[in-house]
Amino acid sequence: MFQSLQDGLLSAFKTLQGKGKLTEANMREGIAMVERSLVEADVSIDVVRSFVKDVATAAEGRRVLLSLKPDEEFVKIVYEELVKLLGPVDSSLPLKRGELTTIMMCGLQGSGKTTTCGKLSVLIKEQKLKPFLIAADLQRPAAIEQLHVLGKQVGVGVFSKPGENDPVKVCREGLEAARAAGANVVILDTAGRLAIDAELMEQLKQIDRAIQPTQVLLVVDGMTGQDAVNSAKAFNDALSLDGVIMTKLDGDARGGALISVKAVTSVPIKFIGTGEHLDALEPFRPEGMASRILSMGDIVEVAREAHRLIDEKERKSLEERMSKGIFTLADFRDMMQKMRKPGLMTKMLSLMPGMGEMSKMLANTDSEREMSRLAGIVDSMTAAERKDPKLIDGSRRNRIAKGCGANPSQISDLIKQFEMIKPMMLMATQGSVGDKMKMLQQMRGMMADNPMNPLGGMKLKGNTGKRLTPKEREKLQKERDKLLRKKKRGD
Repeated sequence: MFQSLQDGLLSAFKTLQGKGKLTEANMREGIAMVERSLVEADVSIDVVRSFVKDVATAAEGRRVLLSLKPDEEFVKIVYEELVKLLGPVDSSLPLKRGELTTIMMCGLQGSGKTTTCGKLSVLIKEQKLKPFLIAADLQRPAAIEQLHVLGKQVGVGVFSKPGENDPVKVCREGLEAARAAGANVVILDTAGRLAIDAELMEQLKQIDRAIQPTQVLLVVDGMTGQDAVNSAKAFNDALSLDGVIMTKLDGDARGGALISVKAVTSVPIKFIGTGEHLDALEPFRPEGMASRILSMGDIVEVAREAHRLIDEKERKSLEERMSKGIFTLADFRDMMQKMRKPGLMTKMLSLMPGMGEMSKMLANTDSEREMSRLAGIVDSMTAAERKDPKLIDGSRRNRIAKGCGANPSQISDLIKQFEMIKPMMLMATQGSVGDKMKMLQQMRGMMADNPMNPLGGMKLKGNTGKRLTPKEREKLQKERDKLLRKKKRGD
């Protein structure tokens, strides 16, 4: 997600490495690179100008705090300003038990509106509520059929009326059907067009006046850049939107629409679509998104995904142990087993600080086979070894390897991988941006020494574990980048 924007911002932060104080002079280049990265990501030019001005004002003359270095302090400032730009956002829906909540979905054709209706139904069901879908897109018979298919997949009722040409009538009769079915939440899938036109807007206004939905949500394609922002503005002028759902952020979206929508339209993004699966819809959090844009991961979303995988009884037991600082190899093995769903492990790793490169490596491997191998290694350990991997010396490592058919080095690799993930799982929803940056630095250092690192576990010659100087880190990063490019070319 937003790889080019991440790369540009990271390059900007590097320009401040080794500096003793943030001043207008030594920040100028970094801020210029931030500005260029945002423009290249297709962020609205007015938003870019306002943002870099706010960053410069907040950063000018600020001294390094505590142990933070100037580049880390600059990251913190950019993070804080991104959170302000993207938020505040209340991603909750006003769902009340005992009352029928209506959500009107609108958007252009191709934005993923109908699929998003199914995804939103999944989120609503997770809140122990009963959703119901109404097929009010009468322009596309395929949309009605698709909604029925989605309803069957997620286990919710769908109302449609073949041959009817009045969408208002369909919505009214659909609401009666929803009440009869005992639904709590009704989602109206309204008509779309290839482009905004007067007929579409008039039809949506009629539905809005007649039904008076609790929420009006616009679905926009995040890959369309500023066109998505323009669509949001036009729909908001006609309907007074309550929020935006931005889809297709798992593709090559440059990030401009996501960053610009709130500033340009004053309409918050409430949810984001991050994949094709019906559970790939996330509540939007400015803090989490700012953290992802700055390559610091999103621990809260990792925890949310983990909670969705584990049933209530297991969750309470795990949370109780983690609150006491307990997270064992057995817990790690159980989580790996639950992540066999295609793409899920890659997503989880991409959300963890410092694990982005490992997620790319896993995307090109048989993740199910890899997780089975990891589970086999853990199963070959004793209960004491799973609880305390430090017990595993050379002889124990050889015994475990024989028991699961692995190499002794693979046992060491697994333990290193576990030691990287354990502190992040224990931190879960806690920790400030400063804590995350410190963890990110630690993760990068551990990745450099990790043989499972897709960059080959490179080390500087003569490195004895001492802290690298900025020049040494820069040299190492260049070597890694060079090796990664070779691997991508297949050299």
